[in-house]
Amino acid sequence: MTKVGRVIEEEGYRKGWVAKKAKIAPGTLSKIISGESEPSLRVALKLSRVLNKTVEELWGHLIDEDIKKPSE
Repeated sequence: MTKVGRVIEEEGYRKGWVAKKAKIAPGTLSKIISGESEPSLRVALKLSRVLNKTVEELWGHLIDEDIKKPSE
């Protein structure tokens, strides 16, 4: 489960409600929660606003993995 899924679960939100508020298909949200797909920037921004989190809080770990400093 992704951070998005954990936040939804911890806050007690219903997935259908989150999808509706973010104006995305429930199937799209399910794929994001399961890690099957990564959201577009537009969808990431919508979800972050609905969940009252920053994009970095929800997906920052993906960026950190891509920008690791080479060892010296």
